[in-house]
Amino acid sequence: MSLRLPRPLSVLAVAFAVAFGGFLLWLVTGVGFANYDTLYALVWGQQLAGGHTPQYGIPIAPTPHPLVEGLGFVLSPLGGAGMEGVTVALGFVALAGCGLVVYRLGALWFGRAAGVLAALLLLTRVPLLSDGVRAYVDLPYLLLVLCALLVGSSRGGLGEEVGSGEEGAGARGGGGGSPMIVLTLLAFAGLLRPEAWVFSGLFWLYLAWGQRVSPRRLLGLAALVASAPLLWMLSDLLVTGHLFWSLTNTRHTASELGRKTGIANVPQYIPRRLGEILGPFVLLPAAFGGVLGLLWLRPRVLLGALAGVLAVVVFAAFASVGLPINTRYAFLGAALLCVFAGGAVFGWQQLPRGDPRRRWWSAGSAVLVLLLLVSAPAQYRSVNRELASLRRQQSIQDDLVALVDRHTISLRCAGLVGVPNHRPIPLLALRLDASPARVLSAQVRPLVRGIYVDPASKQVEKDYTLDRLDPHPLTAAVPAGFALAGGNRSWLVFQRCR
Repeated sequence: MSLRLPRPLSVLAVAFAVAFGGFLLWLVTGVGFANYDTLYALVWGQQLAGGHTPQYGIPIAPTPHPLVEGLGFVLSPLGGAGMEGVTVALGFVALAGCGLVVYRLGALWFGRAAGVLAALLLLTRVPLLSDGVRAYVDLPYLLLVLCALLVGSSRGGLGEEVGSGEEGAGARGGGGGSPMIVLTLLAFAGLLRPEAWVFSGLFWLYLAWGQRVSPRRLLGLAALVASAPLLWMLSDLLVTGHLFWSLTNTRHTASELGRKTGIANVPQYIPRRLGEILGPFVLLPAAFGGVLGLLWLRPRVLLGALAGVLAVVVFAAFASVGLPINTRYAFLGAALLCVFAGGAVFGWQQLPRGDPRRRWWSAGSAVLVLLLLVSAPAQYRSVNRELASLRRQQSIQDDLVALVDRHTISLRCAGLVGVPNHRPIPLLALRLDASPARVLSAQVRPLVRGIYVDPASKQVEKDYTLDRLDPHPLTAAVPAGFALAGGNRSWLVFQRCR
């Protein structure tokens, strides 16, 4: 008989485990900073806190994310440094939380050993780890959707032990979680990415047609389903005067940056994006686990398989309306495939003892273990290369912030700061507590007076560029008449105040 903690203590234990896991990930990776999109959301939240309208119309500005803007609003009293520090910490917590929830899903569907392997596979995928340490909004989004799936899959959620036998929670086919909790989690996720709106709507239809839910309760749940899209569109309307600003601006930016979009590109690029995250040595076990799980453990894994298919279908549907087929938009499908890869290796343990299928499945899993072990050194090198690149970028960014802290970069000179490309704009706006409209990219608008920040070397110029497909030419130079005012190993600061 398993020992169960009282619920409040169980929740506290999970919260501590996730926070400690985030701290360990920060120690292991040795890097952590906010990316361009997240910095802009914090700046917009900072503007709201100051009573100003967020500046969405900056060239190559990212899609607004209302939940992160709300975070920026709440954190604004901490100043730019505090806002970024807390946000990066939350990014690591989200990354650790994804690992924990993937473990729990694997434990529900295939057993604890499968859950451990699934979490390990997830946390060592280069795109996901890279975006996690840079506090991309896609990680908290992924965590919220996975938590909703977990609550819908089990009665116990995060706080209880998972039964290991055929009579465990997973074997019951799920559905024991509270619909209110599931839809609340998806509502928060829907303030980060619109795909969650579809998941919420489909879950509501399932409740309306497949479950005995009273009309009055369905009406209340419908309001919860509608809350995220309505809040997002209301935010767009109040800030820009356009109800669908986020959609049209995202499509415009995707076009400017040459992103792959459209239904014609779905068959080629969605599998490619999943491959970029997982690689063949995880995709093969995932396929193996999916097939055998559906054949021999269907009651346990059916919900996960349906969720994986739905994640890909929704990804394709959003691509068909002009949104980009970005790798990070495939994180949900990749996370579920990690669960099935863990199940491929250890799922045979859930079959009854003496079942002849155990022998065949375990033999196949032994081959898959060898494949994973063979691929481990190459994966380790890929992770190290990516983290080394991110450390260089963080060093460059830290040097830029140091110049702000020393007031070498400020708004004292004509109230304007010029930069060589778009990437430094939100960071400087956040640290200077200024509108991003006062930080100008010299690619777009020549600076006549003010302070101009120039890379100190070609390597910095190469490492600290927003996008190689930027439609504005990367040919910015120090404006005429500007004199050197300071600098460090990464940046030189020039000024002309008159």
